[in-house]
Amino acid sequence: MVDYHEPYELLSDKTKDVSKALSSLKEEIEAINWYNQRVDTANDEEIKAIMAHNRDEEIEHACMAIEWLRRNMEGWDEELSTYLFKEGKITELEEAAEGEESEGSDDSLKIGDLE
Repeated sequence: MVDYHEPYELLSDKTKDVSKALSSLKEEIEAINWYNQRVDTANDEEIKAIMAHNRDEEIEHACMAIEWLRRNMEGWDEELSTYLFKEGKITELEEAAEGEESEGSDDSLKIGDLE
């Protein structure tokens, strides 16, 4: 169990499943990179198309793993909601999200009109 840094028998089943999903995601990302490089360097159009198809299948698998992680590991949903499918500079999205949170939060205890 090379991917485990803590004693395997002490880990919960959920943590073991998350570890499997993260390992699979790493493998899918690596495969995407390899296929993408092959597409870029292939001279034959047919093999280029096959490699592109394979790359796109790996992208699908990576997305499926990310969605499982979003549903099953704390933190993924919030971060993905901050960065995915947004316009503007990626590096500025966190600041914008934090600004929205502070605008929407009100630390005072408002109970409403008691008159």
